[in-house]
Amino acid sequence: MEGWRKMGNPAERARLYYAQGADELLYMDVVASLYERNNLSDIVREVAQEAFVPITVGGGIGDLKSAKQLLDVGADKVAVNTAATKNPEIIREISDTYGSQAMVLSIEAKSQPQGGWEAMTDNGRNHTGRDVVKWAVEAAELGAGEILITSIDRDGTMKGMDINLIKAVASEVDIPVIASGGVASSAHVSQAVEAGATAVSLAKALHTDHLSFAGLRDELSQTGMPVRNQYTGDAA
Repeated sequence: MEGWRKMGNPAERARLYYAQGADELLYMDVVASLYERNNLSDIVREVAQEAFVPITVGGGIGDLKSAKQLLDVGADKVAVNTAATKNPEIIREISDTYGSQAMVLSIEAKSQPQGGWEAMTDNGRNHTGRDVVKWAVEAAELGAGEILITSIDRDGTMKGMDINLIKAVASEVDIPVIASGGVASSAHVSQAVEAGATAVSLAKALHTDHLSFAGLRDELSQTGMPVRNQYTGDAA
């Protein structure tokens, strides 16, 4: 979550990944809460008109109004992190208003020397004092429909995912867990799924063309993991 690099136009990348068969698109404004902004509406509106898969958007969502703004322009789900750690009731409010399927709790997890993980905010800058697993359980009870768990220690390293983190969270909640941070191979994806992840989010490995959806799909299918067929719609 440090050393950011420009990787191209986010709308163009979305179209590319949709054409290649992405199951879902995830947009995160990584400094939205830090700068108290939410400016992804134009991008989401543009992409939603061309990419017909679920779109999850996070960053700077602090209340029902900001959630509604993104859902109105085409987002299917909103991912909340900072605001929820300060006011957990926002999870219930969004879930009650738009349905649990639209409410994703995003957790930035940092491993601790004494064991376990602490939930962080503002792209891993600020401590919350919250234990990641307990926080995930609380969020599920409040109405979160999914947990997006990102390992700060593994994010951007392409050295594999924090399997223990995935196991710890997935074993304690009965809602989908999307694992993020560290993927560089199909083996990393398989390990995350075996650990309990419902889905795996990829960023750097795709943005740098280290991996492709076609290659991942072929390798995963060879291991016996069920995967969707290559997308064959107009966008392809």
